Amino acid sequence: MISRSRLIIANIAGVLVICFFIAAGAYFYYEKSNFINTEDAVVAADMMPVVAPAPGVLASWNIQEGVDVSDKSIVGGVSDGTKTIPVSSRMKGKIIKNDARAGQPVQAGQVLAQEADMDHLYIIANIKETRLKDIKIGQSVDVTVDGDPGAKFEGVVKTIGYATNSVFSVLPQQGSTGSYMKVTQKIPVKISINQVSSKVLPGMNAEVKISI
Repeated sequence: MISRSRLIIANIAGVLVICFFIAAGAYFYYEKSNFINTEDAVVAADMMPVVAPAPGVLASWNIQEGVDVSDKSIVGGVSDGTKTIPVSSRMKGKIIKNDARAGQPVQAGQVLAQEADMDHLYIIANIKETRLKDIKIGQSVDVTVDGDPGAKFEGVVKTIGYATNSVFSVLPQQGSTGSYMKVTQKIPVKISINQVSSKVLPGMNAEVKISI
């Protein structure tokens, strides 16, 4: 026969297990009712290419990665053999990629560099269509970024996309037999973030927690 003390211990253990599951269920319900969480998010920035204005030879080139440039500042020149046409930046930002060097031949419209507005980074979070009804502009958001995991940033929902990501997909979502497969769609939501650290860069993975 089971001793009285063992029976009491077993009963206490059973009660603790039940309490644990009740607490876990309550926490899950609270989180789902008050927040939308997703890891399907990425750091983004407004970007603009620096392009060659005409065909010719890149006679001068004053760009390096990491350098800040002003809007419409002259960063180089293309010579067509008779005159030199200036190459200008197209926005205020930081050069994040340099694809050119002085002396190389270029074509009109060729991308020579990429600049980004690093002072106004934001998050693009892909939200399931089933939760979109709970998203509103102005909601507060907690943001963490893989590149700076020890920090938490405050954000605000700024815009909600007008189409699902699949609208812009090259390949339609179909089964192997060609029949339609219903897949939960996702809509991009733009979230502004303030006072990010220098460790946060465009393209980094992020996780967001939207208060609803």
